Amino acid sequence: MGAGKTSYPNSPEKARLEAFKNAYPDRDYWIKFETSEFTSLCPITGQPDFAKIVIDYIPNKLCIESKSLKLYLFSFRNRGSFAEEIVNKIRDDVVDACQPRRLIVTGEFTARGGIAIAVKAEYSMR
Repeated sequence: MGAGKTSYPNSPEKARLEAFKNAYPDRDYWIKFETSEFTSLCPITGQPDFAKIVIDYIPNKLCIESKSLKLYLFSFRNRGSFAEEIVNKIRDDVVDACQPRRLIVTGEFTARGGIAIAVKAEYSMR
């Protein structure tokens, strides 16, 4: 008996972030997802870009399911996007999926040509 075959989406638009009911909706607490294995493509050169992506959030009624997040982040692998676009897209898609009370998405992209870039996008429910 083995694990089922995983289907990897080939773009963030085809990926589906899933959420589940928060067991503690009356409590503020932080959830942190972190990966240092994020890859995408430079939209100008087509060369791979590597990044550490950190997603910190205070859930409201829903929490992000981690496997769907892994597949979602993997879906950027063959997409040509600037770092600013990637981090803001992740921010928007997490907000759409779970409507957190607070969210901070940080992308620390590996230096190419001697320049590293870090992008942070935030959301706060008002």
